[in-house]
Amino acid sequence: MPYYVCKGAKLKCSMGSEQSDLEVVHLEKPALLCENQMASIMDHKPMVNIMPFGQCSSLANPTVAAATSANYGRLQKMPCIPIIPAPWMPGKTNVLVKDQPALLETDKCVCMWAGAIEITNLGQNKVRTDAETE
Repeated sequence: MPYYVCKGAKLKCSMGSEQSDLEVVHLEKPALLCENQMASIMDHKPMVNIMPFGQCSSLANPTVAAATSANYGRLQKMPCIPIIPAPWMPGKTNVLVKDQPALLETDKCVCMWAGAIEITNLGQNKVRTDAETE
């Protein structure tokens, strides 16, 4: 059974060199879980909700492709500037956070530069125990 994701969750991009944090910005009446703001599938905006992942290694990224070409075809990583055109999928449609499906730990989203973004840490303040998973 997947768990809900909160502000401060750790994210990983398949094309990035570092993890990033999920930022949740719900100013009015945020939904709380373990004293932390819950995320929805709409928390996917670059530089607002999803910060850069260090260095990008995707040749679909024009800056990486240009730098690699200038480096005689040897991969030249460049700073990550994520572009995420679509929300996280699929979400928990019967649990809403600010009128949008809640974000689950199994949800994924994709960067325009071919990076698959996944959640590696829920961001919940409370640690799960084996008793809670049964």
